[in-house]
Amino acid sequence: MAKYKAIPEGYMTIGELAKKMRTTVRTLQYYDREGLLSPSAESEGGRRLYIDKDIFKLHQIQSMKYLGFSLDDIKSQLTGFDTPEQVAETLAQQAKAVRAKITSLSDVLSVLEKLRDEALLIETVDFKRYADIIVNLQMKNDFYGLVKHMDDKTLDHFRSHFDIESAAAIINTLNRVCDEVAEMQKKGISPESERGQAIGKEWWDMVVEFTNGDMSLLSKLIEFAGQKDGWEAQWKTRWESVEGYLQSAMQAYFVNSGVNPFEGAQT
Repeated sequence: MAKYKAIPEGYMTIGELAKKMRTTVRTLQYYDREGLLSPSAESEGGRRLYIDKDIFKLHQIQSMKYLGFSLDDIKSQLTGFDTPEQVAETLAQQAKAVRAKITSLSDVLSVLEKLRDEALLIETVDFKRYADIIVNLQMKNDFYGLVKHMDDKTLDHFRSHFDIESAAAIINTLNRVCDEVAEMQKKGISPESERGQAIGKEWWDMVVEFTNGDMSLLSKLIEFAGQKDGWEAQWKTRWESVEGYLQSAMQAYFVNSGVNPFEGAQT
């Protein structure tokens, strides 16, 4: 690299290049350390000096950064293309990656907006409850808003007994059973029928799995289900539409199978 006592005509300092290209001196210093953009010359005092070709190369770097390429990608690809087809293939791959990021960010944005609404409805600052709501939103649980109405014992039980996978399985069952009951009601299928009892059994098995046989927790759930005044309209309407059917279906299952729901339960 040539060294000069003074700055010769046609050269510019790192500060001048940064200003001209609307970046920072620190960024250009980083590009130099990473081998992306080294100065064309240096003054005897150690000042980095650049010429027009460095501007063109920096413009390429900035353009590829705008498209979402990493610095490693840029370093390897600035001089790595031999054909237009290679360029097109790389751009297609990057477009696919950007679409995936857009989907991910859209999901995050949706969670942020819904959590904001929930935070305003919770009477105190409660980061444990916020985390529960976020997890439920990640699992696409339509009942996520009910978290703010649950007591601490129920939520602590859920946190200590379930991971994301097992919690998602229960929530999937809950949503599927509610949908199935709604469909059975439309078709006029009796809760006392064989299919009705089967759905009652499935619902009861889910309750037992959730409570681990703890009747005090079951009592809390029953109390919670009965206090619907604070529920949002969408969840209140959905639960009220299936509640009576499920109760009848479970009762028919208990009677016809000889199951005592409280036998062997924890108190």
